[in-house]
Amino acid sequence: MSTPPPVTVLGLGPIGQAITRTLLTAGHPVTVWNRTPSRAADVVAAGARLAATPAEALAASDLVILSLTDYRAMWDILGEVTASLAGRTLANLSSDTPDATREAASWAQSHGAAFLTGGVMVPGHMIGTDRSYVFFSGDEEAFGVHRATLAGIGEPRFLGEDPGRAQLMYQAHLDVFLTTLSGFAHATALVGSAGITAEAFLPEVMQLFRAIPDMIATEGIDRLGRQIDSGAYPGDRSTITMMGASADHIQASSEAVGIDTALPRAVQAQYHRALADGHGADGWARIIDGIRTPRREA
Repeated sequence: MSTPPPVTVLGLGPIGQAITRTLLTAGHPVTVWNRTPSRAADVVAAGARLAATPAEALAASDLVILSLTDYRAMWDILGEVTASLAGRTLANLSSDTPDATREAASWAQSHGAAFLTGGVMVPGHMIGTDRSYVFFSGDEEAFGVHRATLAGIGEPRFLGEDPGRAQLMYQAHLDVFLTTLSGFAHATALVGSAGITAEAFLPEVMQLFRAIPDMIATEGIDRLGRQIDSGAYPGDRSTITMMGASADHIQASSEAVGIDTALPRAVQAQYHRALADGHGADGWARIIDGIRTPRREA
């Protein structure tokens, strides 16, 4: 049986530490570096080797996984050791904009490194489990070389050679996640105005949350995707007019009880735009058209 290849991990926040522990469990020799060395104590105790400098960390492995706050942190850390990048594959799992990601890929390539963008789609405690998956894009050859190692973190899903695609997919998932959390928070405040506790409300609303996939894609998510891609929005169930009326009622109720109305007003505006464009009889997904082509304020 061959020995798993060595891996370097730069950045030891919750995700970086979870990745390190997962790789160690799989038998990989792991070298780590963090700007605050004390944060490496737990993974070093588990078997990782702490490098004294970024250059030393880079020298230890062909595959270098970055788990940092943003891409600026990558330049801050590696900008002084560019001579050590040649021949390495940088798999940057940090969050940033697609443009920053593409710029980073060009920068890495100019110093002889292959570059992969990665978006880890689970929290730290789920990394390495069968529920973990990671979107990648960028250098396809490098992805093929390191796919087996990366699969230990989570199921790797390659989206193509544009480094920005995995970043966009990651941000799109966070878009759904953060908006959902805001919806939970706003709804909790709304019922709280009538004395309904969060402890009583959250189990009730979770029933709705679990039913949403069936509600929005009654005839299958693939069919809904095809309708959106083709610009067909049949209003056989939830029309823009119906959903817009609900958005109006939520906004009015929020204003009446004195809680923040920014979120319901934003949702309301999407339906009002579709109504103004004459799409009242179409399905709710028609609001995507307005999101794609926002009207600028005069």
